[in-house]
Amino acid sequence: MDTLVALRRAMCPRCLRAQSTCICAWIVPLATAVEVVILQHRLEVNNAKGSARLLHLGLQNSRMLTGEVFSATQWLPPDDDKCTVLLYPASPAGAGLVAPPTLQPQALTDLTQLRVIVLDGTWRKSRKMLYLNPALQNLPRLGLQTTPPSQYRIRKAQRDDQLSTLEATCHALLQLGEPALGLQRLLDGFDGFVAQHAATQIDRSERARPGGSG
Repeated sequence: MDTLVALRRAMCPRCLRAQSTCICAWIVPLATAVEVVILQHRLEVNNAKGSARLLHLGLQNSRMLTGEVFSATQWLPPDDDKCTVLLYPASPAGAGLVAPPTLQPQALTDLTQLRVIVLDGTWRKSRKMLYLNPALQNLPRLGLQTTPPSQYRIRKAQRDDQLSTLEATCHALLQLGEPALGLQRLLDGFDGFVAQHAATQIDRSERARPGGSG
């Protein structure tokens, strides 16, 4: 029992999760031309259901920042000439938000000169992040076109078209023209992560029952 407890408490230095729920087996290294910057809401850091860490560890050309209010210099390097877009629906999300500039099609022709900002959080959290960060409001937006149903069955969604951060980013990169094979492998790894989490929850439920092994 002491060994099992120690395993649960030990942290993986790579995925920053307990060794017993380590997700490193599902990390699929992938090089992309597009740079991805993940802005993670601070309340998502310790969420075991979150997919942002798996996404960041998979995408070699990515960065992940955590917080709620961000300085533009955190995600926009000085003297940078890349086109930066926000992965978000095109219409303003509510009162107090400015209408985003139009995304020009020619900006998407050279993927090596493109940076996509991704907000990681619930829809409510992501709207608040957008509201609190005027620099994000001033970015042209990349909206997702038709996408398959989400496989994110471990987390409730308000609508059928709501995807996990990993799924949304993968479909955006596919939409932009990144190679489908590598992104599908990343999505397959996500499926493994979801199945692992679901199995862990079932195991915990079984151990919590009277007469269980926990």
